[in-house]
Parts: sequence; C-alpha cells; structure tokens
Amino acid sequence: MIPSRQIEPTFIPDDVQKFFDEYVGEVRAEKIIRRIWNRDHTIWRPDPTEIENRLGWLDLTETMPLALPEVRERVARLLAEGPLDVVLLGMGGSSLCPEVFRRTIGSKEGHPALHVLDTTVPEWVRRVTEEIDPAKTLFLVASKSGGTIEVMSAFKHFWDLASGLVEDPGSRFVAITDPGTGLAKMAEEHGFAETFLNPPDIGGRYSALSLFGLVPALLLGLDVEEMLSRAAVMAEACRSDIVDDNPGASLGLFLAASTAVGRDKLTLVIDPIYESLGLWIEQLIAESTGKEGKGILPIALEPLEYVAHYGYGRAFVVIAPSGKSSLPGRLDAMKAADYPVAVYRLKDPLDLGAEFFRWEFATALASHFLDIQPFDQPNVQEAKTLTGQVLAEFKGKGKLPEAPAGGSLQDLLSKAQSTDYLAILAYLAESPELEQALSDLRRTVMKRHRLATTVGYGPRYLHSTGQYHKGGPNTGLFLQLVQDYSAYPIPGEPYGFESLAAAQALGDFQALSAKGRRVVQLRLGSSPAEEIRALAEQVAGGR
Repeated sequence: MIPSRQIEPTFIPDDVQKFFDEYVGEVRAEKIIRRIWNRDHTIWRPDPTEIENRLGWLDLTETMPLALPEVRERVARLLAEGPLDVVLLGMGGSSLCPEVFRRTIGSKEGHPALHVLDTTVPEWVRRVTEEIDPAKTLFLVASKSGGTIEVMSAFKHFWDLASGLVEDPGSRFVAITDPGTGLAKMAEEHGFAETFLNPPDIGGRYSALSLFGLVPALLLGLDVEEMLSRAAVMAEACRSDIVDDNPGASLGLFLAASTAVGRDKLTLVIDPIYESLGLWIEQLIAESTGKEGKGILPIALEPLEYVAHYGYGRAFVVIAPSGKSSLPGRLDAMKAADYPVAVYRLKDPLDLGAEFFRWEFATALASHFLDIQPFDQPNVQEAKTLTGQVLAEFKGKGKLPEAPAGGSLQDLLSKAQSTDYLAILAYLAESPELEQALSDLRRTVMKRHRLATTVGYGPRYLHSTGQYHKGGPNTGLFLQLVQDYSAYPIPGEPYGFESLAAAQALGDFQALSAKGRRVVQLRLGSSPAEEIRALAEQVAGGR
C-alpha cells in the first residue's frame, strides 16, 4: 500500500493498487526518480524541446535561499516608501501562487494588503481600482513572457491612473519577468522602481518557489526563509528512489494509477483554511496533463456531497490541518464505495512551500506514466489567436462579431454521458454572492446528473484549465456565462475592457467549437447571481 507516512489515512481499490504496484516496479527498474533529478528529458519525450529548458524548478530550494538576501533588501526599499496596497497584475502561474498566499495567510502587520487582478472583466477591474489609492499603491506587473494581453491592458490602465496623480509614476511599478522580455524593456523605459528577473528555465505553473511567488510573499511579510526550508526538506525526500520514502512519487503514482482505471477526475477536498491551494493545483495538473486527448481533470472548490451523487471516475485527495482530528464523515462512505482516497496534513500555512514542491514533482512523475509531456501547453495559443482575430475585426469594423446564439443549460446536460463533466466558464466579476450561486448550481448538477463540475472565471481559466478543455479528452460540457459589460477604456487602445473580455469569451467559444466540444453561451443580465440561482432551480426541476 501507499505508505501511511506520506498519505495518511488512505484507501486504494484493488484495481488502482494493481497499477500502483506496477508503476513502483517501473520506477525502480528504470531509475526514473534519479533520471528526473539528472534532467533526463527522455523520461517524457525523445525531443528535449520545452523540457530541458523547463526543469529549473528542481533547483529552486537551493538557488532561491542564496538569492534571498539581495531580493529581501530590494523589497525592503520598496516597502520603505510605505505603500498601503500592492496590486499584482498577472495571469496563471504569475498570479495563482500569490493568490494562495493572499487568501491563506494575508499580509502581516505593517505590510500592505495584496490585491490580485487576473481578469479583464471591467466590473472587476473597476472594483479593484476603487479599493485603492493609486498614489499609495505598488503595482506588481508579473509575466514570464512579458507580453500577456491581460497584464499589459491592466498596466496601461493603472499607469494612466498613476501618471495623473504622482510626479514619478515609475516609482509605483515593479516588474517580475524573464530576462530579455518586452516587459523587462518596458520597465527600463518607464523607470520602474525594480525589475526582478526570474531564472528563465522555469515554466509559469512550476514557478511558485521562484521570484514570481517569493517577491509577493516578501511584500506581505511572510517568513519566506522557513517556507523555503520546508520546501527543501520535501525536495530532499523526493530524491529517494524508494517510493515508500518519497512523498512526491507516492502522490504521483496515486494520480497515475487512479487515472489508469478511468478515475481521472481528481477531486480536491481541502479544508477552508487552505482551499485556495486548489486553484494553484488546478492549473498545475490541468495545464501539465490535459493534452493529446488525455489527462487528469482537477476539481477544486466543489461542494462535498453524499457518495450517491458521484460518478465512477472520481479519485479524492484531502488536504487538512494536522491538528484537525476529524475529517468529513462522507469520506468514509467514499472509501466504502471503492473510491481512491488519500489524505495529506499540513502543520501550518508555511507548509505551503513543501506542498508546492510535492505537487510539482508528483505531476512530473505522473505525466511519465500518462505518456504526456508536462512542460508545454500546445492548445493555449488557440484561444489567444482567435481572440486576436475578433479584436482585429473590432478595429476594422468598430464592433465585435455576432455572439453565438441558441442553446440552453438543459440542452447541454441532455447530452451528458456518465464520464462527462460540466465546466462553468464565468466571464463575471467574482463576489461572495456569485460564488454561492455557482456553488449551488454545481451541487444541483451533481445531485441531478452525477456529473463532476468545475468553475473557472474568465479569462483566468484560459491560463489554467483552458489547456485541458481543448487538449484533454472530449468529455466536457461547457457553459459559458457572459454579460453586456459596461464601458471601461484601455488607454492607447481602440477597444476597452468590455470589448476585450467579450472578445476573449468569443475567442474561446470558437476554439472549443473548432475542437468539437459541446458548448453553450448564456448572456446574463444585471443580476447574475440571481439568474444562476434560477438556472439551478431549473436543473433541480428537470426543466
């Protein structure tokens, strides 16, 4: 069995155990752990492209502590200016780790509050703008590629705002990017207060323990040294060739063996303290494995239901505080129903550093057994390209193409097979009321149809689960929720945030349709939460 020291308690059905044991033998015979650490790209593909130059995350627990004194000194100079807020402009791997820190720990006394802006929905951009004093805010522009349209659009907005309020707007801006990017050049030209250049051999979703995660953590006043120390202990444990002693390998083989028998819907049951970690895991797993018509579907923040409301394809990973003696009682029923269930416990939030590394290693190893290259994202560009075409039409004609018409949620659900899942793609402004309405809709779909459900805010999900949607198996039912957005200009562009958000939704709709995915777009009015609750009532009533 998987060792209790790494996953405790655990339950693995016999069919999953068979594959787990087989994979343990292969790990040993093929020396796979050692080869990962030796950067052997042939573990995944004969061609080293986008593998050899994406393995720098393996070294971060050694290299970042060495860089930390200088980075801390530079961050201290930024904090000496006394900012009240930090607004991070980033997407995907540049934003999700800081978002975990923001929700799980928050800012320490005397440190600025963090706002993570990873959207183009104008109501959301407007809300963050109204929550801050731009003259007393530090804007953190984070992008590995240095040219992400969402990030650059938000930068133009806040740069224009700061330029009208402070004499030296560059003093309010900081960049985190790779060397030689357009963002690095722009930061120099605009006189940014700091530019942090990240090691270029790290993919965005594997960058949590790099400067993309650590600079925001230092701005929040977190104990980065202790977090890296615990991550280093985890990394050392993940060097063991013995799976029983290797926490990353144990998890990776749990994921791979579950997927081998069709239990490819990784359901994350996470204690409320740590639940935002699910958003980070979601991107890591979906974007790494969702390609070539296969992959693992991570399911985050789904309501926990009775066992009768789950389909066969589930595997459960529970993350809970170590001091919490009782777990949700329904998990016992899941074990009795032969669902794979694994439980991890965190001592405190500083264990997040160790968890980042555990999941990165596990994903890389699981991908070997899925025969997947985990470091590229071949389908992400499709929606970006189509969005660009939509915006080009807007520039030429002064209006967006016609939105897709027809279809309903009930039409979509009527096509469901037992192995399918419902993905709700919400181009809406996040709020507690909306979150509750979406959760209610997910619960109703689970009860009525026994389908797995995911929720992604657009355009955030394009940099996360979007790869799985288009590159993974054709088992998704896609419900896209949009609005008629209020105008909110982007300085220097002929279109505003309202047109950009609409273009991104339409571009992804077209990309999904081109892949033969089942997708419906619904246009909501001025009370989206209320309308989503009405959708849930219709599903519950079979209408």
